[in-house]
Amino acid sequence: MERVRAESPHPQVNRMIGGFFHEGPAYSAWRASGTADFLLIHTTAGAGRLGTAAGELAVGPRDAVLLRPGIRHDYATAAGAPMWEFAFAHFHPRAEWMPLLAWPDAAGGIGVIHSDAEAHRRVTGALRRAAGVRYGSAVRTELFGMNALEEALLWLDAQNPLAGRVDERVARVLEHVGAHLADPLDLATLSRVAHLSPSRLTHLFQDQVGISPRRYVERERMLLAGQLLDLTNRSVTAIAGEVGCDDPLYFSQRFRRFAGLSPSAYRERGRRDASDR
Repeated sequence: MERVRAESPHPQVNRMIGGFFHEGPAYSAWRASGTADFLLIHTTAGAGRLGTAAGELAVGPRDAVLLRPGIRHDYATAAGAPMWEFAFAHFHPRAEWMPLLAWPDAAGGIGVIHSDAEAHRRVTGALRRAAGVRYGSAVRTELFGMNALEEALLWLDAQNPLAGRVDERVARVLEHVGAHLADPLDLATLSRVAHLSPSRLTHLFQDQVGISPRRYVERERMLLAGQLLDLTNRSVTAIAGEVGCDDPLYFSQRFRRFAGLSPSAYRERGRRDASDR
């Protein structure tokens, strides 16, 4: 009988969280269904391994691995290796990042890029900054982290042999969603924007973005709501309307599911953190 493996903790990711691990030979992580976010792992020393449907994938210094949402997490220090040191970031990408996430596919949903020495140095530095700002108390620390993470992705893209680009029809949908978050954005509407059938758009969007159009719209609305709660004094009712929800109570329920806090508690926490600086 196959041994049941204990699930590793699932991070709560608003925009991004980052870190830097130096782990011994016993380290491993297992999430049977992955996470709802992207996960970037960049090895700086030692060796790791990832379990995939096709077998074991070995990673070493200067290897970066990108796991898309919903892809099983099965990674550990490589057998026989004394340690594995890596920087990581769980993140929800900005729309304009999608071309940076079209990586060579080493195993279904897992991309790998190997960097030269200079890019490796730049990527490592950017990910260290992204991890460091996570622990600050300022309301905007996540935004500083996102900027550092974007720098890392840009350096990795410079090493990407595919120089991938998002399908222009998906790009039209991403642009439309970003400009019309207060409007109805059902699948039929987005399909007309893309000039595709709903089923074809869903398949293409899932393949390129990693989540369905519906989940993408929900995520972008909640991210905007969090930004408005952080940076403005607008009422929860007004913010609900700006992200396409006429019912403030329903909006509050959706936001709590996304952020783990009600809109007012989220705003209060941000202001409390800012006052403690």
